[in-house]
Amino acid sequence: MVDVLIGLQWGDEGKGKIVDLLAPRYDIIARFQGGPNAGHTLIVNGKKYVLHTIPSGAIHPNTLNIVGTGTVIDPMTLCAEMDMLMADGIDVSQRLELSDKAMLILPTHKMLDKYFEESKGHLKIGSTLRGIGPAYQDKYARIGIPLGHIHHKDFDAQVKELSLFHLSLLKIYGLRPEDFDLLDHAKTTWLDAIERIRSLSITAIEDTINQAIKDGAKVLAEGAQGSLLDITFGSYPFVTSSNTISANACIGLGIAPQKIRQVIGVFKAYMTRVGSGPFPTELSNETGELLRTHGHEFGATTGRKRRCGWLDTALLHKAIILNGVTDLMMTKSDVLNCLPTFTAHDKNGSAHEFASWPDDIAEITQIDHLPKNLLKYLDFIDHQSGIQVSGVSTGPQRHQMAYR
Repeated sequence: MVDVLIGLQWGDEGKGKIVDLLAPRYDIIARFQGGPNAGHTLIVNGKKYVLHTIPSGAIHPNTLNIVGTGTVIDPMTLCAEMDMLMADGIDVSQRLELSDKAMLILPTHKMLDKYFEESKGHLKIGSTLRGIGPAYQDKYARIGIPLGHIHHKDFDAQVKELSLFHLSLLKIYGLRPEDFDLLDHAKTTWLDAIERIRSLSITAIEDTINQAIKDGAKVLAEGAQGSLLDITFGSYPFVTSSNTISANACIGLGIAPQKIRQVIGVFKAYMTRVGSGPFPTELSNETGELLRTHGHEFGATTGRKRRCGWLDTALLHKAIILNGVTDLMMTKSDVLNCLPTFTAHDKNGSAHEFASWPDDIAEITQIDHLPKNLLKYLDFIDHQSGIQVSGVSTGPQRHQMAYR
């Protein structure tokens, strides 16, 4: 049995918290797409963890964490995450399995990302500059290096050949001497990380997952970024480099569609976006700044300010349809009470104003016990989305959750 958890907006919906909350119900947590451009934040007993590659089940000692076939992996980022967890006594190395078909991110991929973005001028998409796009580009050009190749005899030759090709492109874009020096330094760190990763479990994860399902295991497929950033269905070209919708869980993990049981969609009570691209309900004013401040809306990966705006239920409804969502979870409801009133847009684009609530909702565990004004807002969302919200996050901590 496989359940899929995805974001329904432009990423940063709070998926990490929900995965961490649900993880004890599952045997396997598996990332199926994206790379270290994702930042899934977990806050456990006041301690903050930001995971970019390792699935959000890492905190739970009995959970197998799989990095799937549809991902791209930066060895340095992966090692840094393992060290961060180890510093808190969490050794995830024996509970981590990496797909041999996931693609490697080289230092030159990151540099290409930087120069590609610079070349766009005012049309920049707001890339995280983590090398994600160039790594996927090489995958589909069939010149990339799958992770499993680190055990091949000619691995060093493959890295050299691809790096030289990247350098030829970078010279066309005007590679600066100081960036060439940075690449030299990064190469040494990258190769050290490769040596560490060789000791990890690198396998055909599709075999692991399908056998586990056959044996009755429960799998949670963890999506990265958000549905509105999907390379195909998002606001192209202001999108990420992978398919972020639930259907890609099948390809990214190597499972058949009929194995999927539930699709859990996560969305914020308002909306945020990092980088460029259309944002119909954006608040470029003091209200938007207030939401950003109270919601701590700064990118977990880049630290950049997130653009803030009202909930757009037309986009929410579209994401629900595209993903076949069966369960809705809303986060950041506690942020809205920093305002006396707030707004949301219905499927026709009309604005609706709602009164906020002065109550502290952090310890409420049942949706029926939430303030009346918040319940009115939930009724509006239920009606516009066509699905009843089944869980509401009432604060950043793991236990701060209200259920229907």
